[in-house]
Amino acid sequence: MTAPLDQARIDAFGQKMVETLNHAGLALMISIGHRNGLFDVLSRLPAATSERIAVEAGQNERYVREWLGAMVTGGVVEYRREDRTYDLPAEHASWLTRASSPNNMAASMQWVAVLGHVEDHVVEAFRHGRGVPYAAYHRFHEVMAEESAQTVVAALSQHILPLVPGLIERLARGIDVLDVGCGSGRAVNEMAASFPQSRFTDYDAAEEGIAAADAEAARRGLTNVRFEVKDAAVMGARAAFDLITAFDAIHDQPRPDAVLRNIAAALAPNGTFLMQDISGSSHVHTDIEHPFGPFLYTISCMHCMSVSLAAGGPGLGAMWGKEKATEMLREAGFGRVRVETLPHDPMNYFYIATLSL
Repeated sequence: MTAPLDQARIDAFGQKMVETLNHAGLALMISIGHRNGLFDVLSRLPAATSERIAVEAGQNERYVREWLGAMVTGGVVEYRREDRTYDLPAEHASWLTRASSPNNMAASMQWVAVLGHVEDHVVEAFRHGRGVPYAAYHRFHEVMAEESAQTVVAALSQHILPLVPGLIERLARGIDVLDVGCGSGRAVNEMAASFPQSRFTDYDAAEEGIAAADAEAARRGLTNVRFEVKDAAVMGARAAFDLITAFDAIHDQPRPDAVLRNIAAALAPNGTFLMQDISGSSHVHTDIEHPFGPFLYTISCMHCMSVSLAAGGPGLGAMWGKEKATEMLREAGFGRVRVETLPHDPMNYFYIATLSL
């Protein structure tokens, strides 16, 4: 005999689904607001009509008014019926404007559209299992560069580099640094600008990212950094670098085990490997409490795991987790692995690995 359904549980889950649908729509509209600079305009204006907001933003009023409808019904923007004006509370602006970076969640909402763009490919991949290649991801490098500027670049000097004792001082004196999977090079260019006595080499397999990194280095007049299109799984450097970094780059590699072995081989005897990666636990039951759990498993399934599988890799995924990452680092030849977290960053772990114990 089938047990009777719990009506309260049915109702609660139904409400959760309604909220999910509304929040999904809101995420897309927040992304549009970010890309069009509407939150930045609203934060500068007093309560204003849709006409004035559109003029200030240089955009079509009809589209702006409909967008504002989503913002008002979503509880992001406040509306005054008596004079038909819209206002972005300062408390909300602190999470939505470019001036609020690194806390600008509006920039992160862009991932919803980036992933949605490949939904058909991912649906097909569920059947054939081969993954979706990097080339299918529209705007990936652009959005990843903006995300990196918030999560890595903004925290480098004050939070991330100090995790390695004495590293700031060594960089200031001058050491050889390799960054693996540099993407658009935001983090490395920032380090090269901050530490002109050090020498930076940067590898990434994506030509688009390397071109963007080179262009930024040229704009900033940096002469101590060079970028190269290269697969880190086949690099042949030996004991050449005092510091090797990898920012959110290892888990989606086609051959992550080979990359980690090559990093260990390329590290000088007293050097340090500093790896930032997603703060998964390797166990879904533990990840239930993760504040970004559903989002991280989504981006893992629809990008990180899939691009690795598409290139013949193991498909570790973004949520490969601390346990698996530590195991692979030790198998690659690192004698000591320390895992750190930062109080303001619940999304990432920072692995400090050395060859000796």
